[in-house]
Amino acid sequence: MIHKVGQVMLYVSNQAEAVRFWTEKVGFSVISEEDNGQGMRWIEIAPTTRAETSIVLHNKELVAKMQPEVNLGTPSLLFFTENLSELHRSLSSKGVAVGEIVHMGTRKVFNFVDNEGNYFAVMEKVNR
Repeated sequence: MIHKVGQVMLYVSNQAEAVRFWTEKVGFSVISEEDNGQGMRWIEIAPTTRAETSIVLHNKELVAKMQPEVNLGTPSLLFFTENLSELHRSLSSKGVAVGEIVHMGTRKVFNFVDNEGNYFAVMEKVNR
């Protein structure tokens, strides 16, 4: 039985730029980096605290050549935060394109775009 999502694979055109975006602007950390010596390199990143799932940055062009049947579109990722307004201000101050905070019933959400135009969403979820 599957008991948890382990990693989300994100296909990017420029891994170095993607790492800079996620670490310098969003505040993630690089957990591991591997290179198979044949051009395949993957970089695992995750939030710096309490991360149960990580994102692996894969080279989109290389994956397309190796496995043309793979859908390389952006997965729809929803992140949780305990202080949505603070995160919104932080990302905005670092030049990240962020959407307005929207109230959806009892929840608040906003979206942001990475350096390659991939869309992500964040929801305030307070752990009780």
